[in-house]
Amino acid sequence: MSEESGFGLNLAEKFFGLIILLVGILALYYTASSVQALGAFVGLFGFLCIIFIVLGLVLLTAKTE
Repeated sequence: MSEESGFGLNLAEKFFGLIILLVGILALYYTASSVQALGAFVGLFGFLCIIFIVLGLVLLTAKTE
């Protein structure tokens, strides 16, 4: 079997990384803009958004082998 991954696998990884990154950024924006409605849960949702952003960045920068 080949040791190199196909072009499609690399493209899919970058695409899903971009989608997750955009979802994390949008979720963080809406979390920050609705602080009054969320009340005590702003920290939780902010933390979860940061996790999505970091995961998206990892998928964008990771090298598929």
